[in-house]
Amino acid sequence: MKMFLPCWLSLLALMPLSFGTKAGVKVKLTEKGLEYGRQMGMASIQQKLKTITVPDISGTEKVPPVGKVHYSLTNMKIMDVGLPQSEVDLVPGTGFRLAIGNAFLSMNGNWRVKYLRLMKDHGSFDLNVKGLTITTSIAVKSDETGRPAVSTVSCAATVGSASIKFHGGASWLYNLFKNFVDKGLRKALEKQICPLVADAVSDMNPKLKTLNVLAKVDEFAEIEYSMVSSPTVSASSLDLGLKGEFYNIGKHQEPPFSPSNFSLPPQVNEMLYIGVSTFTANSAAFVYNKAGVLSLYITDDMIPRSSPIRLDTRTFGAFVPQIAKRFPGLKMKLLVKTVKNPVISFEPNNATVQATATVTAYAIQPNATLTPLFVLNLDISVSARVFVSGMQIAGAITLNKMGLTLGTSYVGDFQVRSLDNIFQMVLKLVVIPKLNARLAKGYPLPTLGKMKLVNTQLQVLKDYMLIGTDVQFMG
Repeated sequence: MKMFLPCWLSLLALMPLSFGTKAGVKVKLTEKGLEYGRQMGMASIQQKLKTITVPDISGTEKVPPVGKVHYSLTNMKIMDVGLPQSEVDLVPGTGFRLAIGNAFLSMNGNWRVKYLRLMKDHGSFDLNVKGLTITTSIAVKSDETGRPAVSTVSCAATVGSASIKFHGGASWLYNLFKNFVDKGLRKALEKQICPLVADAVSDMNPKLKTLNVLAKVDEFAEIEYSMVSSPTVSASSLDLGLKGEFYNIGKHQEPPFSPSNFSLPPQVNEMLYIGVSTFTANSAAFVYNKAGVLSLYITDDMIPRSSPIRLDTRTFGAFVPQIAKRFPGLKMKLLVKTVKNPVISFEPNNATVQATATVTAYAIQPNATLTPLFVLNLDISVSARVFVSGMQIAGAITLNKMGLTLGTSYVGDFQVRSLDNIFQMVLKLVVIPKLNARLAKGYPLPTLGKMKLVNTQLQVLKDYMLIGTDVQFMG
């Protein structure tokens, strides 16, 4: 992407605004981020200004002592453009202002002259323009598809000075009236500059239309990053709220809870800050639970061979004798299934998940039919380590504690506590590794072109996670 500013600007209008909804994700763009955008954007504007085309100029001037002189300047071409000074500022309550100062350009062309009726001559000339200033204001809005669009609100360009030098033939004659030529060239250049700057701004829009505003996570879920309010622009940062909500693919059903208010801290050391609330994480839990993904059948072949504990009636019969007596020598199968949405909470330096599930144990008969043995109620608490991997937020969990109670028994009463070690082993060796394999894939952050996060740090704070990062745009 040639310009960096459209990447930041695309954050302002990711999708149609859903005013009145609280944000699940908040984003802060700092002055450091804007400075990086300025550096990237100047190369594109410089290339655009190199396309300036100055029309041929001709006229008649009275030049003592030779009288009327007919002249023309043709084939004028820009040879170089320099933009040594520029800055981009946030305008509180409005948007962005780009200012370019002390710019310069050089061009050359051909001249022809006719005087004293019969005298003709021609040659070349060089023009150097200094003190060029450009100031433009940029507005951001949503287009008819809900994607971002940018436009130039105002633009002013002035040429400080233009020096022209003629070569060949009667160059001395041109030098007598070069002030007239300088004035005409300056006006021609000033008319060209602002339309080209407006074109450079408009060139952002095709790039903004490629923004992935609804990010697919997997075959079950997608996440929406639509804006829920207008951006807040201050003198030091641009802040915006995104919906940050998971949905089942093709079926957008709201969860039975809503986001809580939270505010990003006043940190400005990184280019970009992203706050992800517990609402976003819990909307993911709601979606996956509703999709029936949070259930798992466990069989003996999923237990490592090195484990002394097997999923069979012999092992379980050592703790519940009725099982070995009634179903001797059979393999077993377990069904672990959540019975309500897991609850994710964020406290400083601590992310936890509370889940309630049932565990149904079956004996596998020789004809492969399943005979239920018992149903246990399972309450578990896990700690989550959350990290950024590429453009994904990923994680891994470890078991904190587990509680078992008897729901239903088909083999008579027994002491549930005697099975604690078995089920802790099942959770640690099978269930948690399965979940971690999925969590390691992560879910996508908003992708803006070929965006790469650099020097990323993640903190777990009260009710939200804070990602602080610098950014690079590749290509």
